[in-house]
Amino acid sequence: MKKTILSLLCAVFALASNAQGYTQPSLDRPPFGEGKFYTSASLSGLDLNWNQKDKWHLNLQAKGGYLFMDNWMITAQLGYDYLKHGANTLEAGAGVRFYVEQNGLYLGAGGNYVHRWHKLDDFQPTVQLGYSFFLNRTVTIEPEVYYNQSLKDGDYSNIGFRIGIGIYFE
Repeated sequence: MKKTILSLLCAVFALASNAQGYTQPSLDRPPFGEGKFYTSASLSGLDLNWNQKDKWHLNLQAKGGYLFMDNWMITAQLGYDYLKHGANTLEAGAGVRFYVEQNGLYLGAGGNYVHRWHKLDDFQPTVQLGYSFFLNRTVTIEPEVYYNQSLKDGDYSNIGFRIGIGIYFE
C-alpha cells in the first residue's frame, strides 16, 4: 500500500513538472498576488508524524484558498485520517496563511474540527511552516511541517510532515 501511494505521488509530480517548461512565476504578476485562487491535495502520515495514541496512519487532505491581499491567503480544508489500529477521523477547518517576501516560504495558522469515530470530537488549533516550490507558472510542490494541539486530550496532539501539490490560478 505504501509503495503504491508513493509511486502514484511520484508519477503526479513527474507529470506536473513536465507540463510546462516555465520554472518561475511571471515577474509582471506576483506569485502570491491579490485575487488568486488556490487548491491543493496533500498527504501525511506514513510514519511522518507522531502522537501518543496513534501509530501508523495515512492522512489525505484537500485545501482551497483565496489571496485576499498580497501575501495573505484565507484557507478552508477537509481531511480524512485512516488509522491501522484505532478510530478513523474526519476533519474540517479554516485558517490563514502568510507568504514571506514572495520567496515561497509561508507561515500558517488555523483551527480544525476533528471527529473521531467512537471516540471524541475535538477542536484543534494548528500552526504550519512550509514552502511553495514552483514547478511551473501555477503548480507547486509544498512540503510542510505542522503542529496540531488537541484541546480535549493532549495525547491526540501531533507534530508531523506533510507534502502536497498546489495550484494557483486567477
